[in-house]
Amino acid sequence: MPFLDTVSEIRKRMDHAVEAPTFTSAVTYRDPKAALDWLASAFGFEVTMAIEGPPDAPEMCHYEMSSAGHGRVMIGAEWSELVRSPEHVGGANTQSVHVHLAEDVDAHCDRARAAGARVVAEPSDQFYGDRTYQALDLEGHRWVFAQTVRTVSREEAEAALGQPITATDWP
Repeated sequence: MPFLDTVSEIRKRMDHAVEAPTFTSAVTYRDPKAALDWLASAFGFEVTMAIEGPPDAPEMCHYEMSSAGHGRVMIGAEWSELVRSPEHVGGANTQSVHVHLAEDVDAHCDRARAAGARVVAEPSDQFYGDRTYQALDLEGHRWVFAQTVRTVSREEAEAALGQPITATDWP
């Protein structure tokens, strides 16, 4: 059975307690097992699925983590020239992973920094009502953490931004 079919079959049999989002990010690491430990220590994520790659292809592993039982991020290994960690490609990123926290984004930032995260944007209040910070993980993936600290109307946000906002839904 191909690896991806295996993941699909396992997921069908699991009693998945993690909220299943429509979109899921996947991040690639040179050393995904080290990443699991680091992400748990720095960001407080929990492993919700672990599938080791077969002995003849250990890079075909698949892991999933969540934040306080919400959301899902997939963690995997480099497995081709097109699937690489930022560390392997000079630190380049084509995406960032955004995580919304229920509380205390400042303490979260302190925890991440203490675990070795490189904080590239300190916690600050945003015009749309969130307080955010940005950090790079052990291999250079960009993570953005946010906490809603106040409710902002679309009109208030547009005034702060100085231009209209087109959105089908506003918080």
